[in-house]
Amino acid sequence: MAVAAPDSAQLRGTAAVEWQCASGLLAYDNAVQAMEARVAAIRDDGAPELVWLVEHPPLYTAGTSAKPGDLLDGERFPVHQTGRGGQYTYHGPGQRIAYVMVNLHTRGRDLRAYVHNLEQWVIATLAHFDITGERRNGRVGIWVDRGNGREDKIAAIGVRVRHWVTYHGIAINVSPELDHFEGIVPCGIADPKLGVTSLTDLGLAVSMNQVDQALRDSFTDIFE
Repeated sequence: MAVAAPDSAQLRGTAAVEWQCASGLLAYDNAVQAMEARVAAIRDDGAPELVWLVEHPPLYTAGTSAKPGDLLDGERFPVHQTGRGGQYTYHGPGQRIAYVMVNLHTRGRDLRAYVHNLEQWVIATLAHFDITGERRNGRVGIWVDRGNGREDKIAAIGVRVRHWVTYHGIAINVSPELDHFEGIVPCGIADPKLGVTSLTDLGLAVSMNQVDQALRDSFTDIFE
């Protein structure tokens, strides 16, 4: 059973993994309901694995490790409690979110390896645009070295697993309003030398379609 947002357009994928792209800005609660339904269908009915590309209206999400003090302006945008790992993060227009629903029963029950592959997927996607994304010990997500000791986060990662089927996933900042991050301490990181960036902020005029194609190409290399 394929579960997607209304008006979703199916995209090219592999034989094993279905790709969908939701049109417009998808309500967060609707996305969670659709993911949970698809996870159950993968687990119980053998439905195809799914990578679902979406954008949300401006909102904050609180992961299972979120600290109340890291929500600096809870009135600015809606705040959603979520079962994914991690702390507070922002979602909004201009950010490409890829919700990944794959079956670790068949891919290997190794959550650490799965998260590593998600990180590598983002790194490989950014490399399509000559951006060097890097991991950092003790910091979730993918980072860009801006020089002079400053590093900015360009992608977030948050995962939930139910009966070894994954959901939630990654968020890459393509062209979001970066000041929208100011209502939270992103991922609990308050160091003034650590900020948030995007492809646009780095001087790249990259379309969402180009990012989507890079995601698909890189996914095949890493996960297939």
